Amino acid sequence: MKQCPECKQCYYDETLNYCLDDGTRLVHQSRGEESPTAIFTAAVQPGKEQTAILSSVSGPAAVAGGLSPSTDNAIDLQPPATEGSDKLQVRNRWLVILFLILLIPAAGFFAYRYFTPNKQIESIAVMPFVNQSGNTDMEYLSDGMTETLIGSLSLLPNLNVKARSSVFRYKGKETDAQTIGKELNVQAILTGRVVQRGQDVVLNVELIDVKTENVLWTENYSRQLANLVSLQSEIARDVSNKLRLKLSGADEQKLTKNYTTSSEAYQLYLKGRYHWNKRDDEELKKAVEYFNQAITLDPGFALAYTGLADSYALLPFYSGTESAENFTKAKIAATRALEIDDTLAEAHATLANISMWHRWDWAGAERAFKRAIELNPNYPTAHHWYALCLSFLARHQEALAEIRRAHELDPFSLSINLGVVYLHARQYDEAIKHFRRVNEMNADFLQAHLFLAEAYEVKGMYDEAAKELDKVITLSGGRAGTAASLNAGYKAEGARGYVKEKLKLLMLRWQRSGDGAYQIAEEYASLGEHDQAFGWLDKAFERRDLSLVNLKVTPEFDSMRPNLLFQDLVRRVGFPE
Repeated sequence: MKQCPECKQCYYDETLNYCLDDGTRLVHQSRGEESPTAIFTAAVQPGKEQTAILSSVSGPAAVAGGLSPSTDNAIDLQPPATEGSDKLQVRNRWLVILFLILLIPAAGFFAYRYFTPNKQIESIAVMPFVNQSGNTDMEYLSDGMTETLIGSLSLLPNLNVKARSSVFRYKGKETDAQTIGKELNVQAILTGRVVQRGQDVVLNVELIDVKTENVLWTENYSRQLANLVSLQSEIARDVSNKLRLKLSGADEQKLTKNYTTSSEAYQLYLKGRYHWNKRDDEELKKAVEYFNQAITLDPGFALAYTGLADSYALLPFYSGTESAENFTKAKIAATRALEIDDTLAEAHATLANISMWHRWDWAGAERAFKRAIELNPNYPTAHHWYALCLSFLARHQEALAEIRRAHELDPFSLSINLGVVYLHARQYDEAIKHFRRVNEMNADFLQAHLFLAEAYEVKGMYDEAAKELDKVITLSGGRAGTAASLNAGYKAEGARGYVKEKLKLLMLRWQRSGDGAYQIAEEYASLGEHDQAFGWLDKAFERRDLSLVNLKVTPEFDSMRPNLLFQDLVRRVGFPE
């Protein structure tokens, strides 16, 4: 047993190195000091009868109870016993018994408070495990084990676990624990080092108190790759124990649940997630291949179907492939995942996202988002997508509450940004502030520049808007300086000249790829050319343009909203009255 020399708290877990209360290094306690019941030895002497128990009370306590010490351990009352003194003796005995009855619970509370390791760590960041195999091809394993552990721990209701995108910004960087703790607002971090040697995997993990930077716990795991699935469950269980989490039976099952018995299928799944997280056209297609291979090996592997659904659902946003076809494939895969396991929050969230973007089933989307959040309240993507759903429905206060929760769980995500919700709510200054923050985090994130340009435009800040659009064109593979024509148009005709020049750029995009009908309609609407705007909105509807989900919150269409044709389009996109 170990004890903290400062707070005297005892720990029976020999793997702990530092006190969970004050961070003091633990020391081994001698055998004679182990039992918290030692505090009772002045009042209780085992093996005696009740009267003997009373006889052990001496000194001030005995005087206070009307007793005096006796050399033969018997109650010695003065003066000699009489009928009155007998009554007094009985009364005093009962007083001492009452005293002990009151003392024992108080002492028990003292023992519990100071001798029980009762501190619970309530927030943690699982840092990217370091691949020490010397082989970059094994990066999928270290990243995948990190992500799997994050996913398992996030299922626990009383633990705040930072999401993947927030912790992976530290990958490859030498950042001290205190800095990470402050930036992510967590009490502890878990680090790990992974080494693969042939068919063996060695993992060393450390749990670190961010306040003191002391290593609270460390463990080495050495397993064969064939036992990788069970290793992940073992690590999750051990970490939860060291965090002092009080788990229900249901929580324990969630934490240690295995979705496949095939180690090979599981490794293919990890490779799929590795490529999915890179988020571009070619990487998503590689992810589809790996998820399909995993499903071939284990047709009952629900997580692999979820990964497949997520890949198909993202392809329309990252490639020029047909959105309807990909969304249909995503729906089939997500539905199959839920047929195998209805408790997968990720699959419910993906189905909800498909209902929102492709099917325009807003009520169905909201039900599925709520179900995903019910299953895993710590899943930031569900909160993020649900926030967008509420924002598209113009339920702005609810949307802000959801996006703030998503941001709390994943504070360094580029896509989980409050700016979009503020933009839809017409709070343009707040939107600009948040988009600028994203640009400071990553100047190459195209969407932030695009939305920032939109916010500048509605504020009449056309010089700033032109600069942001120029960055969008450059990041999309176009030539820098292309958007200079916007400034020229603005100088010639003001806002109208700016819009005309922007329309020229959008028309070039339409001719090249057939994309952008909704944006062209926006610009015609801002010029007051409503007939042209309606014509392009019809084209957008025919193509089921993804941007139509913005119909209720796009400010350029405000002047068209009273028009019956516009109201009919709103209904056709499924929005409630």
